[in-house]
Amino acid sequence: ADLLTALALAVTIEGIVYAMFPDAMKRMMVSVLEQPSSNLRAAGLLAASLGVFAVWMVRDEYQKITPLQPRFNHI
Repeated sequence: ADLLTALALAVTIEGIVYAMFPDAMKRMMVSVLEQPSSNLRAAGLLAASLGVFAVWMVRDEYQKITPLQPRFNHI
């Protein structure tokens, strides 16, 4: 469920950016097409690494604030 929520949020944010700044997004796409594949690969790996680090940090802090609760209460 968390993965689907994250993907839905990413699509939502991207959609908002396209809706608010369509001309800038067109210019960005042209700029991206002109970049060498190695630059795009490096930028993608950097973005993915930063994203994983951010999720790790957020999840770690969340676990400190709210420890895991048992899912089932046994009587």
